[in-house]
Amino acid sequence: MNTLELLGIALGLATLAGINLYLTVLVAGLCVNFQWVILPPDLAQLNVLGNPWIIGAAGILYLLQFFADKIPWVDSLNDSVHTVIRPLGGVALGVLALGDSNPVVLVIAGLMAGGAALTAHTAKAGVRLLANASPEPVSNIGLSLGEDATVLGGLFLLMFHPVVAGIVALVLLMLAWILLPKILRATRATVWLAWRKLNAPARAPDAATQRLPVGIELALRRAHAEASSIRRAAFCVSGGGLRLPKNHLGWLILLDGAPPRAFFVAVRLRGPLIVEIPLQDAAVLRTTKFLSEALGIKRKEGRHTFHFERSQRDLADAFAVDLEAVTTTTPPPAPDEDKAAPEPAHDAP
Repeated sequence: MNTLELLGIALGLATLAGINLYLTVLVAGLCVNFQWVILPPDLAQLNVLGNPWIIGAAGILYLLQFFADKIPWVDSLNDSVHTVIRPLGGVALGVLALGDSNPVVLVIAGLMAGGAALTAHTAKAGVRLLANASPEPVSNIGLSLGEDATVLGGLFLLMFHPVVAGIVALVLLMLAWILLPKILRATRATVWLAWRKLNAPARAPDAATQRLPVGIELALRRAHAEASSIRRAAFCVSGGGLRLPKNHLGWLILLDGAPPRAFFVAVRLRGPLIVEIPLQDAAVLRTTKFLSEALGIKRKEGRHTFHFERSQRDLADAFAVDLEAVTTTTPPPAPDEDKAAPEPAHDAP
């Protein structure tokens, strides 16, 4: 077996371990134990997976995970526990796949396998956490079954086309790294909303007022040279919209002025995010979600959405009232006074 095939198997096993470690070990062990796959000498160390004790342990743990993985929030708790276990399992499988290679190669391969497993696990856990923001369990069950199908398909590909499997795993990992900032940002926002829902009172005291931090106000006034007074400010999560990225924790600010203006301001490592929210010809929408109190500002060009923590219902209502008071509707065009009025019709003589 050539080097590319060995690397493909090591990378593939590590990536699948990051998705579902126990199913990966269980199926691989069954294949080895029942000789559905005859391993070449280069992969002889993987024969240990066929040990009945390993198969039994993997089967019991997979059975427990199978049910836990389909219960909203229990699946995320299970993922948090496995944040260390799955990467370590990926390292072990990756090193076993490389057999008696040079120790330096094994160390490098172990680091890469651990990174691949951690990346796959992080992407999986983030997506599952976002699915938990919806109270229905169908999405959790569908995602869990899809993950199991991915592991089974990946193992099948590894058996017969290890190089192709390695390339597919590499592409998926690169895609995960591209999407990882958005996944982590969404995860942070969801965790914050869930934590506040569990720990904050049903109605926060003085919920209709929040004091804007000096640094946020200074960044806004520097960016837009605004001297108007602040009518209302609220800490919330951006829900997306035109030029407004999702899942940023920041401040929604309404300024008095002629005309009034609204902004969303968030702190980022590369500089503050400051987005003006158009109010002309806008409609204000207020809804209650599973984790948040949502406020929408809808225009023909699209809708900007903001999520307040559940205890800030009064603040969301007050903000909606203020926005409804300042949003303007374009009046109908006035008749053209210069245009001559049509003459009344006369009967023919």
